[in-house]
Amino acid sequence: MTGRLAGKAALVFGAGSSGPGWGNGKAAAVAYAREGARVACIDLRAEAAEETAGIIAAEGNAAIALAADVTSLASVEAAVARALAEFGALDLLHNNVGAAIAGGPLDLDEARFQAAMDLNLGSVHRTVRAVLPTMLAQGRGAIVNVSSLAAIRWTGYPYFAYYAAKAAVNQATVAVALQYAAQGIRANCIMPGLIDTPLIHNQIAGHYASKDEMIAARNRMVPMGRMGTAWDVAAAAVFLASDEARFITGVCLPVDGGQSASAAAPG
Repeated sequence: MTGRLAGKAALVFGAGSSGPGWGNGKAAAVAYAREGARVACIDLRAEAAEETAGIIAAEGNAAIALAADVTSLASVEAAVARALAEFGALDLLHNNVGAAIAGGPLDLDEARFQAAMDLNLGSVHRTVRAVLPTMLAQGRGAIVNVSSLAAIRWTGYPYFAYYAAKAAVNQATVAVALQYAAQGIRANCIMPGLIDTPLIHNQIAGHYASKDEMIAARNRMVPMGRMGTAWDVAAAAVFLASDEARFITGVCLPVDGGQSASAAAPG
């Protein structure tokens, strides 16, 4: 690695993985550490955060594990305060928490719709709110929000609330980027397309007859002929967090194998 984030302090919300293998947040946390950042691995499940922090430590890099519930401002603020106390600075915020709650407008009751918005969009508000005072005092900071291709495209699944929330994450990122551009804070988001992570085996496999059928169908939907990996998303995140992207803010970057640029029908 090149040390592009040497000396930086990074907070990764959603740094655990929903199952064996590499999720987007887990890969991003490890990638940040490999580039020299000290990483606070934050997850709802303490054991998931500890697993990621353990991987980083085993590679000789610095990490702490923290548990936080992104639907609670108090919980988020407590995790941010602990990270700030440990690192003395907050240079990078990475938001990876989200879930695709299935259902169209007629299927989702009010509680499930609000839960989807609170988790996918509310988490961004709470984490940004918690880190902004420190970043403003420092006169610097980079925010990377993980959105989804679902923010701008129908992806073939009936995820009404998820589409709406992720579209809002895109514009919320732009709003933060422009409001604080003159204060040295950058904000960008990544829109992963079809990525082969543990999450799809937990949340999406039920739409198909088998996991093999799911993988084959999703591979066919991508112009490059295959799904991406969590490391593809992590590589984009490292770039956007680094000084190489110092003149880039307010960008919603597709990492999707060309899917968002294609007019071909899925499948």
